[in-house]
Amino acid sequence: MVAQKCSCVVLLAFMAVALPPATLLILTTCTDLWELKVAILNIVLSHDRKPSSNDNVTNFYEANMASEISPNLTSCHDSYGRTDLLVNCCPPPSDKATNVPIDFQYPSKLSRLRVRRPVHLLDSAYVAKYTKALTIMKSLPHSDPRSFSRQALLHCVFCTGAYDQKFSSATINIHRQWLFYPYHRMYMYFHERILGSLIGDDTFALPFWNWDNPNSMIFPKMFLEEPFIDSQREPSHSSHAVDLNFDKTGIVLEREEQVDANLALMYNQVIAAAKKPELFMGCPLYPGKDGYCDGPGTVEMAPHNTVHTWVGLASNPHQENMGAFYSAGWDPCFYSHHANIDRIWDVWRDIHGMYLPINDTVWLKSYFYFYDENLQLVKIKVSDVLNTTKLGYTYEKSHLPWLNKRPKPFVSPNIAKHTLKAQENYYKENSRLHLFSNKLEGRSLEHPITVKVYRPKPYRSIEEIKEEEEVLVVYGIKTEGDTKVKFDVYVNLVNETNVGPTYREFAGTFVRLPMRIKTSDANRKSNLKLGISELLNDLEVDGDDSIWVTILPKTSSCAGITIDGVRIDYMR
Repeated sequence: MVAQKCSCVVLLAFMAVALPPATLLILTTCTDLWELKVAILNIVLSHDRKPSSNDNVTNFYEANMASEISPNLTSCHDSYGRTDLLVNCCPPPSDKATNVPIDFQYPSKLSRLRVRRPVHLLDSAYVAKYTKALTIMKSLPHSDPRSFSRQALLHCVFCTGAYDQKFSSATINIHRQWLFYPYHRMYMYFHERILGSLIGDDTFALPFWNWDNPNSMIFPKMFLEEPFIDSQREPSHSSHAVDLNFDKTGIVLEREEQVDANLALMYNQVIAAAKKPELFMGCPLYPGKDGYCDGPGTVEMAPHNTVHTWVGLASNPHQENMGAFYSAGWDPCFYSHHANIDRIWDVWRDIHGMYLPINDTVWLKSYFYFYDENLQLVKIKVSDVLNTTKLGYTYEKSHLPWLNKRPKPFVSPNIAKHTLKAQENYYKENSRLHLFSNKLEGRSLEHPITVKVYRPKPYRSIEEIKEEEEVLVVYGIKTEGDTKVKFDVYVNLVNETNVGPTYREFAGTFVRLPMRIKTSDANRKSNLKLGISELLNDLEVDGDDSIWVTILPKTSSCAGITIDGVRIDYMR
């Protein structure tokens, strides 16, 4: 039986190389198909074949071998933290002798639920526990996966493309697509358990920096004391309220004004613009090179990315540490920042009733590896981390003042319509007809762009309005270099000098942290998707056949951006 199986594998491997991909489709009725597929791939790819974009056989393998996203643990390699900085975030080679993983198991139901609390409400005893745990973690040698240095590199290794996907030469970057939330939840889960284990306290829970609450918008004092200090932070920000829509313009608002802007941004990013899973979670990433996508969810762009850059040191090339993916994990406040991002995921889920946000087997079966508090390598799937109670932790209830911060239009809708109509007539009279085409065809964003966008369904049935979200799509966004990029998007804006999330015209923002683009991915482009059904209703244009969309550059790097177009889709 074994001999028959081996000969069958060799024959199929020969056929895989010699025959076209269509031939392999005939083999899908074979018994033990999965084992045969794996054996074929291992044989064929073991000869150092270098795939190219025209290698149809390799592309076929990549598309059919993996049914989930997962790292090939033997593939870790140097990666770029910046264009000018090659880094090695990989685990030491010594790990390979002991890294036989086990499947994740939930904590005992008898265990006491760990409660994550807001940083600004921690008492001295809790701070003392965390101080002791982190001090011990920082004292551990790099060879120990529980050490702070190894914990920090867990962000670098999965955020710079250091690992290839299993059965593919495509790399893994857990940002800007639907693995963003589950990966970071796994990361914080094991980090928290390791800290608790180091002080013998299985009730220890990570505190969260709830920058969405006015009482905690000032940078937490705890992080200004050892062992939580990081020298690579922007010192001028330590006494100001965080700017959740930070754009490096140097404009500092009065505290009350900044708080209002933050709350309005939270309302838009969690409620108004993110009523469907893809809008909040990010675009669907599938295995292999052909499964690529770049379309982050609303909160990942802001406040996630913006808080990263606000904390990082402005004089550093990419505002390291927090401002760059490869270095962010070295700042202890990173973990409380991401604890709050994790909490916001649960808040969004409860608001919109998204208890199973994505019912896609590729997403649910995708998995990663982490060392636990017992130095055991654990394989954990996305489907394992959808319920925090089953994971053994919860969040202390915190007031959500932004729930009632629905913005109002800057000017009344009637005045806006009259003004926009006058502008349209002016454009027609002065032959500025390019403004009436929503196909930008690679236009630069060096200056603001305003275009007229037609709505495919200006009149929808009650059922359609209930089931569908109208989505504004800025598509074909191509960025040059690896600098931070930010632009904001507005609908029916009549005055570009009075802008911001406190006004209803604000539809959302695009924020890209610096990241080096592989040569093979140089032509890959991003998409920005924003839910606008509520916005159109508030601007009283939900019955109009078109809207005016303005894209405002917020960083000088936008001069290197090109955009293919703007359109409206409908998402169920």
